Amino acid sequence: MYNHPLACIRQQGWTGGAEDMKARRQAVILRLLEQEGVRSQEQLRTALRSHGIDATQATISRDIKEIGLVKRAADGAYQRPTGLMPPVGASATSMMRALATSVTQADHVQQLVVLKTPPGLANATAVAIDRTQLADIVGTIAGDDTILVVLRNPRRAAEFAGRVREAIGR
Repeated sequence: MYNHPLACIRQQGWTGGAEDMKARRQAVILRLLEQEGVRSQEQLRTALRSHGIDATQATISRDIKEIGLVKRAADGAYQRPTGLMPPVGASATSMMRALATSVTQADHVQQLVVLKTPPGLANATAVAIDRTQLADIVGTIAGDDTILVVLRNPRRAAEFAGRVREAIGR
């Protein structure tokens, strides 16, 4: 075991600052996902620890979001995002193209929009919405086939739901 939190990083030649440690940690996360089915943040934290990286749950959660990991429907393991994923800061047009390929239904109540997808696509679709970083969208919560999109006000929610319905032809 290492006596100092940075010892494992320095020993392996990573002598830079926090950004270098973050890049290394995220690279190890991606390698772990390729090698084994990681289904929880705690399982990922344990695997990182076995590689000499001690990370908090909050740090791992941020890494998962930054990398854009989603859960597979088949076994619940984390995976890299699918091809429908627009890059961070993508345009609303890119997001709507992604929604058009995955959303089957859209409805709104007050400032909330509920989107339905085929099973297993909600998480990746929610990440696509989040990556656009639109000012009107506060955030998303995804299940297996349902996404809750929280907008800043009811008018924006109605407009967003209308644009999604238009994109999916309903």
